[in-house]
Amino acid sequence: MFTGIVEATGTLAAIERKSASSVIRIHCPALDLSDVALGDSIATNGVCLTVTELGKDYYCADVSAETIARTGFADYQTGQAVNLEKALLPTTRLGGHLVSGHVDGVGRITKKARVGFAIELWVDAPEALARYIAEKGSITVDGISLTVNAVSGSAFKLTLVPHTLNNTTLNDWQVGRSVNLEVDLIARYLERLLSADAPPASGGLTLATLAASGFVKSAV
Repeated sequence: MFTGIVEATGTLAAIERKSASSVIRIHCPALDLSDVALGDSIATNGVCLTVTELGKDYYCADVSAETIARTGFADYQTGQAVNLEKALLPTTRLGGHLVSGHVDGVGRITKKARVGFAIELWVDAPEALARYIAEKGSITVDGISLTVNAVSGSAFKLTLVPHTLNNTTLNDWQVGRSVNLEVDLIARYLERLLSADAPPASGGLTLATLAASGFVKSAV
């Protein structure tokens, strides 16, 4: 699990393509690797990857065909900057929101404008993800926990403050860029819980009981 609070940026130093999958090496001198071991997870542009080789200022990871098909890794090239976050600990301050590192889809930046000291971006998400994106809700974009400030159909607006711009890859983002999207975990599991084909809970958990508890609004 992660929080979407980027710890450092790194560089995609090498890509070794093997049939449908790849092995990558991330050069990351700004990321403290002293507490990282082989088999640990590092979110790389929002994708949870397992460390298979570790050096003083780099790590390697396997990128499966599934990951390549579902994320921006299909278009990544050597030299590209990436956002990095180590897996959270039980003592970690949860400054962002709960992030699994499992990308739900790829969006595309359609508008970029400066508003005062901030940058506003509009991102088009796949239509299938639109129902999970809510105004003032959270979304993970290339591994960054961000607040949705407006929604229009499957598009949403982000407002980026200088600290976030200066400590992530955001300054490199331009109109037309593809970005990895992970929607809020709670929205995704709540939909499954309330879906018609979901198996009944042993405790009788239903939309009515959730509404009674105040967790969701009653339809009545």
